[in-house]
Amino acid sequence: MELETCNQSESRIGSENIWKFSFTFYFQTLTRILSSPGNFFAEVPDDISMRPGLGCLVISSLFFVCAGLTQPHDGTLFIAAIGFTNALVMCFISTAVGFGTMTMILGRRVSFQKFFSVYAFAAGVTLLAAWIPLFVWLTEPWKWLLIAIGLVKGCGMRWFQAVMVIGISILVLVLFFWSLGPIIVYVRG
Repeated sequence: MELETCNQSESRIGSENIWKFSFTFYFQTLTRILSSPGNFFAEVPDDISMRPGLGCLVISSLFFVCAGLTQPHDGTLFIAAIGFTNALVMCFISTAVGFGTMTMILGRRVSFQKFFSVYAFAAGVTLLAAWIPLFVWLTEPWKWLLIAIGLVKGCGMRWFQAVMVIGISILVLVLFFWSLGPIIVYVRG
């Protein structure tokens, strides 16, 4: 009986340490998501903090910006700052819209931290290839597919529910940015 309790506490401590951000964690996460995204998202703990997902997102965003700078641009530092900010902020916006959609349609299923982790890990992996010109046509669907897998395997949704949350989220994001168009034209104008 004591041995079982000791082993259980060791496994719990070990699993808590697995989800602490480090560069080793980052590279292991990339490898695990690329090799078996379903298994990876199924293992994300319910009480995960935002730090591991945010760390992966920041490192991948830095890679995205640095790799993107290999292409000639005017105002290189300004373009880099915009690219980095865009990579981070869009993940937060899409997470917030998706979380709001899930909450309104399905009720709150998981914590915002876990929901954000799914989006951040998916975005972090796809940012590694997103800097290549015209790869957005591959990386965006791939990112949303990884998010769907994360919502199903990690957040306990059914496929239909995950597709519904993602579809409504994409529609809301498109309408939001489309509605900003006239405002931007007016401000620039």
